[in-house]
Amino acid sequence: MQQRILILHTGGTIGMEASADGYRPAQNFSALLAEKLRGYALPAYDLVQLDMLIDSADLCPNDWSRIACPLTEQWNNYDGFIVLHGTDTMAYTASALSFILHEMDKPVIMTGSQIPLGSASTDALNNLLNSFFLAVNPDIKEVCICFDGRLLRGNRSTKVNSMNLDAFDSPNLLWLGEIGVDLHLNNQLLLSAGPLNPRALTFDPSAVAILTIFPGIQASMVEQILKIDGLKGLILRNYGVGNVPSRNSALIQVIEDAVKRGIVVVNVSQCLAGGVFQDTYASGSILSRIGVTSGCDMTTEAAFAKLHYLLSCGESADVIRNKISVPLRGESI
Repeated sequence: MQQRILILHTGGTIGMEASADGYRPAQNFSALLAEKLRGYALPAYDLVQLDMLIDSADLCPNDWSRIACPLTEQWNNYDGFIVLHGTDTMAYTASALSFILHEMDKPVIMTGSQIPLGSASTDALNNLLNSFFLAVNPDIKEVCICFDGRLLRGNRSTKVNSMNLDAFDSPNLLWLGEIGVDLHLNNQLLLSAGPLNPRALTFDPSAVAILTIFPGIQASMVEQILKIDGLKGLILRNYGVGNVPSRNSALIQVIEDAVKRGIVVVNVSQCLAGGVFQDTYASGSILSRIGVTSGCDMTTEAAFAKLHYLLSCGESADVIRNKISVPLRGESI
């Protein structure tokens, strides 16, 4: 029986065309896709397009359920899945899908492009062709990003370049694979299979915020963020291995008060590679003492999506603090 793939088009540059006002969604993307793929020996595919396409800069957490739903509804009807997505927030969505879908027995390959599919110099076709072959590879049973010949774990990925074609990398994990003349998989890194058992979740966009610590940050600034109505979690992007301005006692007090109120505060690093080792310096260990949770070596995107996911599951603050540092789908060490 011929292998079949479901392509879910959620939006993004790959499906856009030039206009007087800049890129906009292309007319009849289905026909354009069929034209560009004609002549290649590929698995059969069906294309499903979201009713309202998402410019990835406009993505909200509640869009993650819109993306996950067609995948789970059609899970048993296809051998694998390709999700077309804008690059700006692709790593956020890849992380979220890894938690929503959780254990899997098929590949979900996310891809897109820096240049629209209809443009002469597009990188989209190469990304699509590679994604086709990955989406029917029985060794892959997780959410991945395929971009510029790299196969990356979705919840380990981050966008590292706004202009070059090698837009994504996974600084704290080796690439799962590389596609050149042949496909080379790092099989020892791939996640094992499990039965799909997604949960129907509703995500509250106001539940989680991200705050980057910077020189001279004032406690009053952080206090205003922590007063946001509905806020339940904060991703704190600290220096190096998780260091905070520890002599800023007012700042420390504001964070401690938030933790006591039940807000889950997660410590991640501003550095591209490495991670949080919270008790290495006194300026980091103070966060442990006031109840801030280490995000280990998670990307900001993975920590943000994971905190949203755990909150949407209805877990208590104490349970979430315990689960943040425990890998669910290979997102951390």
